[in-house]
Formats: sequence, structure tokens, C-alpha cells
Amino acid sequence: MTLAVGAGLLALGVFAGWRGARPPNPHRGPRLIPWRFIMVLATAGVVLMAVHAVNLLGFTTGRR
Repeated sequence: MTLAVGAGLLALGVFAGWRGARPPNPHRGPRLIPWRFIMVLATAGVVLMAVHAVNLLGFTTGRR
């Protein structure tokens, strides 16, 4: 489940990065979806899922 959520967040981050890197089109108006912010949130989620997967493997990643 963790790997599936991580893969979904990775795909969302790549898609949002692609959409955020496209040049603006003034004829269509302003962008209504903040693609770069979505990319940053998805990337943070991928990092959290990676840490969670490492914890499930038995390694300790926090202070104890």
C-alpha cells in the first residue's frame, strides 16, 4: 500500500512538474491550478512514503 501511494504521488509530481514548466498562455487567461505547489506537496509525500517504507523494513529513522 505504501509503495502504491508513493508511486501515485511520484506520478502526480512528475505530471505537475511538466504542467508547471509549460509557458503561460495569455490568451487562455491565468492558470487556476497551482501546479508547482502541487509538485512540491507530491514530492514531500514521496519522501514521507519512502521513510515509511524504510521503517516497515525494520530500520529506525527517528530518534529514540
